[in-house]
Amino acid sequence: MLIGVPGEIKQDEYRVGLTPTSVRELVHHGHQVLVQSNAGAGIGMYDEDYAHAGATIATTAAEVYAQAAMIVKVKELQAVEFPLLRASQLLFTYLHLAPDAEQTAMLLKSGVIAIGYETVTGPNRSLPLLSPMSEVAGRMAVQAGAHCLEREAGGPGILLGGVPGVKAANVVVLGGGVVGTNAIRVAMGMEAQVTVIDRSLPRLKELDFQFGGRLNTIYSTVESIEHYVAEADLVIGAVLVPGAAAPRLVSRAMVRGMRNRSVVVDVAIDQGGCFETSRPTTHSQPTYIEEGVVHYCVANMPGAVARTSTFALNNATLPYVLALADKGYRQALLDDPGLLDGLNIHEGKVCCKAVAAALGHEYVDPRHVLGAP
Repeated sequence: MLIGVPGEIKQDEYRVGLTPTSVRELVHHGHQVLVQSNAGAGIGMYDEDYAHAGATIATTAAEVYAQAAMIVKVKELQAVEFPLLRASQLLFTYLHLAPDAEQTAMLLKSGVIAIGYETVTGPNRSLPLLSPMSEVAGRMAVQAGAHCLEREAGGPGILLGGVPGVKAANVVVLGGGVVGTNAIRVAMGMEAQVTVIDRSLPRLKELDFQFGGRLNTIYSTVESIEHYVAEADLVIGAVLVPGAAAPRLVSRAMVRGMRNRSVVVDVAIDQGGCFETSRPTTHSQPTYIEEGVVHYCVANMPGAVARTSTFALNNATLPYVLALADKGYRQALLDDPGLLDGLNIHEGKVCCKAVAAALGHEYVDPRHVLGAP
């Protein structure tokens, strides 16, 4: 199979779909890889590195899209990329379609087969291709929040961990999944006072065993969210409903009730955000103030640490890329129910229930479009 890797063009995005190590593995399996020139420059991997691994270097993205049977990316396509797609071309990348009606419409119109990293599932309904970036984003959320608490960044001038004789910052984490767990670990490591709110009692018990009595674990209700958010210096939104738009857990009124210059970091912004006041921002202009509260809502947080993120992501995606290339997408999807869960769009049909429900499209069973009984 000819696999194409275009450069990422989303603002402030420096990751790349495949590393030279992944390219070498694909070539070893008998495949061809076409990489756009300078696609890996953002992680310090250059054309000669890809060529040495066995890739062919293309001058433009148009060349990559015109020739490749499968496109491997990191972020969702931007407007200028949609005309480059070909019917029946395989697209493997993060999609986040539920809050993005325009992208969904363009992918449906293009006739591509689009598999979203974020809906591929593993054992116990885990999300193996979302998890590496969730780990990065959870850890970065505390870094970003700590900076935003500084007066120069718009915050109240609070040091996250405090100092002897001065109270540490009060951090509230909404959601105890992968993002939340990593945020908790870093926030507690920086000696903040941390509360996690989650609707799963078993998960709260796991977090209590993992972090001990220093972590305050609270069951999620409207009242508990309202109470703890009002008392927080920093709130991290770490909720996720796989494939679906994020639930709006924090209303505008709750944000208005927070202390002046307190901070929210909405990691769920890729799926629409869990604060009513959230809107996507960029690494170049990461924050804004709404209702007197500093909002950090960067939609591709791991892109700021592109090298770490790319290698972590490739560790997870490479086995799936190999399966799709070695077997062909139909057989690979039918052989692996978890990978089949990643199928969002198939030649003009929506095959992800959460996306269909969020955007009002007809849902078509993925096994049906693949011709399985």
